[in-house]
Amino acid sequence: MTSTVPVLGTRTAEGSALQAVLLDMDGTLVDTEGFWWDVECEIFAGLGHTLDDSWRHVVVGGPMARSAGFLIEATGADITLAELSVLLNQGFESRIARALPLMPGAARLLAELSEYEIPTALVSASHRRIIDRVLTSLGPQHFALSVAGDEVPRTKPHPDPYLAAAAGLGVDPARCAVVEDTATGVAAAEAAGCHVVVVPSVAPIAPAARRTVVSSLEEVDLTFLRGLIAA
Repeated sequence: MTSTVPVLGTRTAEGSALQAVLLDMDGTLVDTEGFWWDVECEIFAGLGHTLDDSWRHVVVGGPMARSAGFLIEATGADITLAELSVLLNQGFESRIARALPLMPGAARLLAELSEYEIPTALVSASHRRIIDRVLTSLGPQHFALSVAGDEVPRTKPHPDPYLAAAAGLGVDPARCAVVEDTATGVAAAEAAGCHVVVVPSVAPIAPAARRTVVSSLEEVDLTFLRGLIAA
């Protein structure tokens, strides 16, 4: 699937100001944040380095270039950013080929958004090759478009991915609900002017203006998302 699709209509229920829902992938819809860390640990172990568990909070949710660059600098490993990026993508693809667990409530939420024809986009810092693999499990029919981290000038925590998704759907970012799990993703969504629902996966995130924190996607449905925008 590519990120270029025809603009879809924005029909919503009468009286609702919600125009679209923009969803993060890793740690939000699929339980894969731990996969990335496991792969990083395995790769660096092979290079003779042990990753400090405290670094996990630094690299989670970020673009691969930033996360990989940090780990190379922190360990002093003899590997280039390009070489490490290839190994990370290969290792992750191998993991999700064996198992790709969905987060609780993800399948139900996607089905509900599809049923009510709410324009929905998948917005991830992961590369296109990874997103396309995951989409086969999530169901590409649930998404009008997807935006990958290697398809925008600046990925999360910059607003570019969410602005690109809103533009692709032909909607106002201020009338979009974003669901994220990391501080990096939250920063991107808030910088784009969206309402944000946070389901923290690795590190706690505090509520704030235009930011609602929940413990699980099981708490999130269409009525909940419409209420955020209407408020």
